[in-house]
Amino acid sequence: MNKLDFILKKIIRDGVGRSKKISALVGLSVAIFLLLTSIQLQINYHDLLNNKNNKDSIANFLVINKILTDATLGKTSIEDSIIKDIQLQPFTEAVGELSPSKFKASIESNSKRFPFYTDISFESVPKEFVDVNGTVWNWSEQSPYVPIIIPTLFLDFYNFQFSLSQDLPQLTPDIVKMIVFKVSTHTKTGSTSYNAKIVGFSDRISSMIVPEEFLNWGNQQFSLDTTKTVSRVIIKTKDPGSPLLSEYLKKHHLTTDADKTRFSKYRKVVDTVVYIAGITGGLLLAFALLVFTLFIQITIASCKEEITLLIILGASPTQLGKFLIKRFFPINIWLVSGAVTAICFLQYFLFKVLEIQHIYIDRLISGYTIGFAALLLLLIWWINKRSIQRYIYQ
Repeated sequence: MNKLDFILKKIIRDGVGRSKKISALVGLSVAIFLLLTSIQLQINYHDLLNNKNNKDSIANFLVINKILTDATLGKTSIEDSIIKDIQLQPFTEAVGELSPSKFKASIESNSKRFPFYTDISFESVPKEFVDVNGTVWNWSEQSPYVPIIIPTLFLDFYNFQFSLSQDLPQLTPDIVKMIVFKVSTHTKTGSTSYNAKIVGFSDRISSMIVPEEFLNWGNQQFSLDTTKTVSRVIIKTKDPGSPLLSEYLKKHHLTTDADKTRFSKYRKVVDTVVYIAGITGGLLLAFALLVFTLFIQITIASCKEEITLLIILGASPTQLGKFLIKRFFPINIWLVSGAVTAICFLQYFLFKVLEIQHIYIDRLISGYTIGFAALLLLLIWWINKRSIQRYIYQ
């Protein structure tokens, strides 16, 4: 410490207004912590929605159809204009059309040990929306069988309800895949039969689906209605809980599985809480900086005569400014560092808690949070410097 700094330290004491200094520092600490926490929460929020480890191959695919009312009876096909509009929405990654079969069909078992028969209808969906891996998903007239994917719910319904009431054996998924079924199409001129196999079970689509090639061929061969209709669409979305998605469906009288979009209501609440935390932190920061600035001015004002004398004796305003910056600014470095350290501990604690539930966020705080902390520190330094310079040169 040089002689001038030693003299200034003796002359400029902060005994006057000490309580104001403590109040300012406490307010500043809370404001910095809240502001940085709100930023880290937003980043964690983004990670939860977009981290590949958190992606849900079921929830991220939504089957959409029109709401059935008295006004829409017989008019539930989705128009091309709506499909194109859905493709343009920010919550949509991809769109696929679910086309219905227009011919009567039935399915039965070829095995006498498993006497099963029921009327059935099919839908088709583009290959990229099928959630059964390792399956050859195509068909031609030379194919040995028609591949079928059924909802997992169908097998559960059969095993735990239908089989018990009909005195039929319960079946595992592997056994079902081994059974060769007979699919029959029925027209006025007669019936045509094909071998069929269930090649997988879907948790994504709640209907029996067949390859597009078979459905298109069947509609052309066995139906008088050759117009293309889309009964439902399936979309791949980044965020099934997006409020924008829910609002869009409501506006266009569309609906989907409510379980997959129920989080949109909570999202609005979480968004609001995070924004309020950020705004509160910002207001507290502004108020705390104001109080701290006033404390600096009061401290300088209490030593105004001594500072004036020092300037008359040859001390320059620049020297005084540097000394006051060194006296008042370093505490802010400790405040910001303390807030960042506290958030680091909280982030790691949150990481461990969520990891147990197989929900993943980064164990370390984001570089954006650290970068914002550095900018915040720079802002505090600039405000302190401007306040000191303005008051000294008066």
